[in-house]
Amino acid sequence: MSDDPFVSVVIIGAGGTGLAAALAVADAGLDVIVIERDPVPAGSTAMSTGLIPAAGTPEQRAAGIADDPERFLGDIIAKTNGATDLAVARRLVEESAETIAWLRDRHRVPLALVDGFLYPGHSAMRMYGTPNRSGAELMAGLTQAAEAAGVPVLTNATVTDLNIHGDKIAGVTLVRPDGAEERVACAALILACSGFGGAPETVARWIPEMADAVFYGHTGNKGDAVRWGQALGAELADMAAYQGHGGLAVGYSIPILWPLIMEGGIQINGDGKRFSNEAAGYSEQAAYVNAQPGRYAFSIFDERLHRLMLKFDDYREAFRAGAILQADSVEALALHCRLPLDALQETLADVSEMVLGDKSDPFGRNFSGKPILQPPFRAAKVTGALFHTQGGLVVDENARVVRKDGSLITNLFAGGGAARGISGPGASGYLAGNGLLTATSLGKIAGRSAATYVASLTTGPP
Repeated sequence: MSDDPFVSVVIIGAGGTGLAAALAVADAGLDVIVIERDPVPAGSTAMSTGLIPAAGTPEQRAAGIADDPERFLGDIIAKTNGATDLAVARRLVEESAETIAWLRDRHRVPLALVDGFLYPGHSAMRMYGTPNRSGAELMAGLTQAAEAAGVPVLTNATVTDLNIHGDKIAGVTLVRPDGAEERVACAALILACSGFGGAPETVARWIPEMADAVFYGHTGNKGDAVRWGQALGAELADMAAYQGHGGLAVGYSIPILWPLIMEGGIQINGDGKRFSNEAAGYSEQAAYVNAQPGRYAFSIFDERLHRLMLKFDDYREAFRAGAILQADSVEALALHCRLPLDALQETLADVSEMVLGDKSDPFGRNFSGKPILQPPFRAAKVTGALFHTQGGLVVDENARVVRKDGSLITNLFAGGGAARGISGPGASGYLAGNGLLTATSLGKIAGRSAATYVASLTTGPP
């Protein structure tokens, strides 16, 4: 028997996935430790809007919203053109409502149904968020829940190696905050250390179209889980998949969120012309924006949409920082954005005709039901960014890591960005909220599965 200190479940990464997994392990009455390289828990979750989709919830029913897991699954299948991991996607949508109730009611994470608009690809209003719709606020709630549950989070500590005994994980080697190296033994290990967006050479290998894009994600996403998994013979899938965003404010690194597009805003390039169906999805829009001259575009909207966007913490930050321009007329808008007036006037006139139904959009967008954009106008100069990767270790519906030959690595689990997502092989399959759906629900599943595995052992620590 090893003389290394023993913890039933070790979790690498204290983002949304890791803390959700830790709460699930703690619920089962087992000892657990979360190891985090950063000074405070954050991860990709802290950089998100903190919105988690869930289907078939009591709040939806109370609001008269017709939704259920099958409808949610249908939206995922449609967005990915059927290329999603169906078994995992089905498990996640079936767990989604319980995840929200579990986080909110048992662990006091402040989540409520967000109404008022649909996100790209969703056929029902099913987003849940914190009061200020902020990923940092969500992480604060998860961190407080972990503290209340007595979950130890070792920060400023970096796992350098996984220790293997036979065909199982025996523990990890880590470097503590004081620089000392330590080995910790465990019965089960959960990889929650996200994807590889912070490793430029890996992005260039797997996602060449985003190799030169701005990375707006957690810099700790170095692909450790992928590297460790490959060494163990784990299967990888959908490595070209990612969540992009076609609205990162140039010079401010603040995302200008997509409700302003879904509710009638547009994007134009430096020539004053639209270049895509902006409402198809903010992820795939990143590559379209980066294909424009200068790799930028302008998101154009009006006062009505400005007031709507003030509900979001990110937008308020962008507004306070000066990333949002205001123009009282088309002429002033052209001047402020240095756009050709004739082209801008023609574009806005065309969009108005599309709203009225007098013209169809050559890019296939449906503008019906949205008001015509009116002065005073608002604009933000944006670029396309890489937020996080969606490919990774193949897991089954219980978050167990799968080898290339289809067998399971018995006591290794993964969730969130460490695991293959449900977005299919590229950017266009990303459905809003997929990242936090897999972070919270797959993290919860990983924690419960690891706890079940540990409870099944009769021989004690390995």
